[in-house]
Amino acid sequence: MSEATAAATGVAPVAIPVREILPWAVFAGVLLLGLLYLLGIDQGATQLVPGSMLHEFVHDGRHLLGFPCH
Repeated sequence: MSEATAAATGVAPVAIPVREILPWAVFAGVLLLGLLYLLGIDQGATQLVPGSMLHEFVHDGRHLLGFPCH
């Protein structure tokens, strides 16, 4: 009984300051918005990558996620 009590009191969660998480959260948000543009919004009319290769590459993924494309 005393071993279980000692093991339970020896573990403490580590506090992570928001200053350390914020840059990674912003980076992840920008990365996800870029992926959302490439997969869901880019229809070919205002695309950043010329040609239709990008559209054809993500075509099945667009339909899988419910984005209309044609």
